[in-house]
Amino acid sequence: MTETEPGAIRETDKPGFDRRLLPPMMLGSVLNPINSTIISVALVPIGRALGAPASQTAWLVSALYLATSLGQPVVGRLIDLFGPRRLFLFSTSLVGVAGVVGTLAPNMAVLIVSRVLLGFGTCSGYPAAMALLRSEAKRTGRDSPGGVLTALAVANQTIAVIGPLLGGLLIAVGGWRATFALNVPLSVASVVLGLLWLPKPVAGGAEESPGRRGRLVAQLDLPGMVLFAAMLSSLLLFLMNPHLRDGYLLVVAAALGAGFAVRELRTATPFIDLRVFGGNTPLMTTYGRALVAYVVAYAFLYGFSQWTEEGYGLTPFHAGLVQIPTFLVAIGVAIVSGRRPGVRGKLLLGAAGQIVACLVMLTLGTGSALWMLFLVTLVFGIPQGLNNLALQNSVYFQADPERIASSAGLLRTFAYIGSMVASSATAASFGQRADTGGMHQLAWVMLGAGVLYLLLTVLDRRLGRTPAPDTPAAR
Repeated sequence: MTETEPGAIRETDKPGFDRRLLPPMMLGSVLNPINSTIISVALVPIGRALGAPASQTAWLVSALYLATSLGQPVVGRLIDLFGPRRLFLFSTSLVGVAGVVGTLAPNMAVLIVSRVLLGFGTCSGYPAAMALLRSEAKRTGRDSPGGVLTALAVANQTIAVIGPLLGGLLIAVGGWRATFALNVPLSVASVVLGLLWLPKPVAGGAEESPGRRGRLVAQLDLPGMVLFAAMLSSLLLFLMNPHLRDGYLLVVAAALGAGFAVRELRTATPFIDLRVFGGNTPLMTTYGRALVAYVVAYAFLYGFSQWTEEGYGLTPFHAGLVQIPTFLVAIGVAIVSGRRPGVRGKLLLGAAGQIVACLVMLTLGTGSALWMLFLVTLVFGIPQGLNNLALQNSVYFQADPERIASSAGLLRTFAYIGSMVASSATAASFGQRADTGGMHQLAWVMLGAGVLYLLLTVLDRRLGRTPAPDTPAAR
């Protein structure tokens, strides 16, 4: 149907995106990145206060991502079935509980428990945002909300800017415990915004009837979820501390993976429809690309931060300041490129930026000029802004609309598997102290991942252009 046909609906006459959804969407989606970036400058102070080396404080990173990797696709599937409101309110409440536990933690073990709770608590924000985007696209007939997708990406980049600096300020004022206490007001704000503006189920409607609820519960595929969680746990536990003596975990993961595949292929309502994913090669390639991209991104975020403090001698506050160019550039890049529909150019430039930044890292040492550190963080801003946006947009357009939340959750799961690899590589490279030799070893790992990311993009001939922003929904 076109504007020239009788009865056609012009784009300008269609309803627009409900802007009241933006505040809870934005805040919910940034709960995870703010905890990721704040902890990057808190690892060294926590280690000093609790007498833990870098190899142990790395568990504070791994614990959050282990929980989130497991929780994102599960919560995403629940959102696909039951809608975002209840899951959003429950999970963001859990963030507040985690904040209290972390603030009062007497030792490293309790602190790790707090990070696990944070991981589960931050699971709903991103899948809920993507589900709301898809439901709004259906309501308005606009299937490419480029502006809103860009706003989500920019919100995450903005928080990444604020995170290290805010973490340094909080540590200077209230010690490292203040970085956990911050989650309490964030949780309260998220719950209030969710109660006010997230759409409620229609009272007495069909979706609230006992029969429908029973059918939805039957679609949960609890055995599939359990097998998936056990498989991923085994894999991630190995990645946290890879060693030959723990090779049995890979065997366990493979066996559980085989059982999971058999279950999902045979059940009528699978947790992850492997038949759909198996036939969606572009989406699977996007997931693989996300994994290697985030190996580089998280190794830089945590490894480079620790080296600037222990190896180069900066305070946590100044280490946060050094990272600001990364995220300022990322915001600018995301805004400029956000409404351009193509993803191939973004991915290629992002890959090149990662490689260049890793090469510069290999030239750094304790005697390097401060401007060299800023140069590295400046260059890293380019892939930080482009990769996140391109991967997010790819999943939005490649995924089955009926499984958009679980597909978005899986994107984050693959990203967090990358973060686990990065955390393991960081711990192995630094050992007891984040010195220059360890930073160079980590940079070589990052460079290898960056080259692989480039190859996955160059060799992928299916990469084209996503639908143009704000065009009619494809049916």
